[in-house]
Amino acid sequence: MEFSHRMSTLKGSAIREIFKYAADPEVISLAGGNPAPELFPNEKLALIAKEMLEEKPVLSLQYGITEGYMPLREAIKARLKEKENIGKENDELIVVSGGQQGIELSAKCLVNEGDTVIVEEPSFIGATNAFRSYGAHLAGVKTESDGMDMNDLERVLRENKNVKLIYTIPTFQNPKGVTMSVEKRKTLLDLAKKYNVLILEDNPYGELTFSGEKVPTVKSMDTEGRVIYSGSFSKILAPGLRLGFLCADREIIQKAVVAKQISDVHTAMLPQLLAYEYMNRFDMDAAICVMRETYAHKCKTMLDAMKEYFPESARYTRPGGGLFIWCDLGGNADTLELSKKAIEKKVVYVPGNTFMVDMDAPCSALRLNYSTVSDERIVEGIKRLGEVFKGV
Repeated sequence: MEFSHRMSTLKGSAIREIFKYAADPEVISLAGGNPAPELFPNEKLALIAKEMLEEKPVLSLQYGITEGYMPLREAIKARLKEKENIGKENDELIVVSGGQQGIELSAKCLVNEGDTVIVEEPSFIGATNAFRSYGAHLAGVKTESDGMDMNDLERVLRENKNVKLIYTIPTFQNPKGVTMSVEKRKTLLDLAKKYNVLILEDNPYGELTFSGEKVPTVKSMDTEGRVIYSGSFSKILAPGLRLGFLCADREIIQKAVVAKQISDVHTAMLPQLLAYEYMNRFDMDAAICVMRETYAHKCKTMLDAMKEYFPESARYTRPGGGLFIWCDLGGNADTLELSKKAIEKKVVYVPGNTFMVDMDAPCSALRLNYSTVSDERIVEGIKRLGEVFKGV
């Protein structure tokens, strides 16, 4: 077979490959980014689905408009305004099939082959692969405990040609779990203005703050329509619904609408109705508070186990929210090779090279997830990893 040039350099998600091992019930998976299934509001959604299919079958099962179900769009806009201070006069919103599609549509609309997209290093593989698929040149920026290194960002902006986008997950970043400071968010926006570059702010984890306190989004500081904001229901409702949204300047959204018509015409109507009716009838904020408490507890459980069982040389983040911990074993450790030994002990994680611009280079770091497994399995999984990492 002769495949297209855009597919020739792409590799499948290592995370999806790891899921094959995770399907074994004996395997303890610390690899995924799935929300805790016990937090799904399945009974509430079942009631809504039954009602929609019985009382509004045409609305539920017929084609919809590309922009998204209007009542849901208005509900999202209202929530964004209330919770994040997002929504300027020229902003518009489109409902998309998960946050991943929002990223892919942004790339499709804005990135030409050979253009540069700046990403945090490490960064979310779903995004980096989306940019790669459109022939983008990826330029990585060092990430510190409080987000992107702004000096390094300016260097990358200065040294690279045709920079179209700066992609960032500023809050509880995937995979590091770190949060960009307010000062850095302001500097990020200033640099984007200085070099005339757009920012794609991806915020799927922002609601999952353990303390309940939030850092202002970059989009909320944007006065020029320079920031594209990508949000998702995957972590605060259910990922299987495949619901996300893009909020950006009207001109960008108009192009995204055309691009989406090529991809899938519109996001499925039944999930949109489920999300809207759930938001309208139930207390989403109360449900999110339960998620915050659950993940804060699980995160602490994992951190405590890492302190007990991991080598003293290991360095790891202590996130204030989200789903991930980033651990660097240092030295000459190669976490891709070590993952094979971990699989033998029936535990899986994501090797750090997966999140790098150069995915083939050895990496001493790994990503751990605590959201889906029980306390007992978290501790046992970390204990097994500690045995693998001893002497590294």
